[in-house]
Amino acid sequence: MSTTTTESGASFVPAAEALGAVLAPGARPPRPSALSASLTFGWRAMLKIKHVPEQLFDVTAFPIMMTLMFTYLFGGALAGSPTEYLQFLLPGIMVTSVVMITMYTGIEVNKDIEKGVFDRFRTLPIWRPSTMVGYLLGDALRYTMAATVILVVGLVLGFRPQGGVAGVLAAIALLVAFSFAFSWIWTMFGLLLRSEKSVMGISMLVLFPLTFLSNVYVDPQTMPGWLQAFVGVNPISHLVSATRSLMAGSPDSGEITWVLACGAASIVVFGALTMRLYNRK
Repeated sequence: MSTTTTESGASFVPAAEALGAVLAPGARPPRPSALSASLTFGWRAMLKIKHVPEQLFDVTAFPIMMTLMFTYLFGGALAGSPTEYLQFLLPGIMVTSVVMITMYTGIEVNKDIEKGVFDRFRTLPIWRPSTMVGYLLGDALRYTMAATVILVVGLVLGFRPQGGVAGVLAAIALLVAFSFAFSWIWTMFGLLLRSEKSVMGISMLVLFPLTFLSNVYVDPQTMPGWLQAFVGVNPISHLVSATRSLMAGSPDSGEITWVLACGAASIVVFGALTMRLYNRK
């Protein structure tokens, strides 16, 4: 590399040659790994929460409202007292509240598409699914926060999990893992539909029957036979049963296995559909 000497005797490398050295192939940074790229986009999702704290309303105020409303509205009629009903209700309300907010993953994906952000992401030399995985990793924090808020409120109201700390942590981990897998459905709709209102409309159309026509609020044995059949195959019912068993200190291996298998199937099917739509968008 040539140098130039000034009148004072000092030497320097011409700017063009210096720039060429910086951009030399050997000096380029390595391509980020799949994990690194996913964690970076996950951090981006959390920063969006930091700059728009109103997003936390759904993981704080909504779960508290749901817990208080159903405990004191139905507790006396269904179980004789709100405290007794809370022992049955709280795991179900936790599942309902967390699963309901999974739809916001698809809404955020749709927003970024409308703003043109995804066009920039696709030009980056990164693992293609990392953008979607990043959204879900960021939302996993929201799911954990919602579950924690409900648990704290329940403990204040008198909920006493027989499974202790280990059972509660296992139940929350299972719920967050299933919600992570379930969210792939909404990333697919976020890419498929044209507006965030459409994504929200479809999400509510699916989530309301799944969460209310389940074993969250009452024992399915009190329901008509045709409704019991639906509740029996409803994935939310299986998730609630698995969560209750872990918190009660008597894990139901059959229900837990069913939930994990359903979550894995969701990732395989809807993850593949999501990436197909993403690559064709």
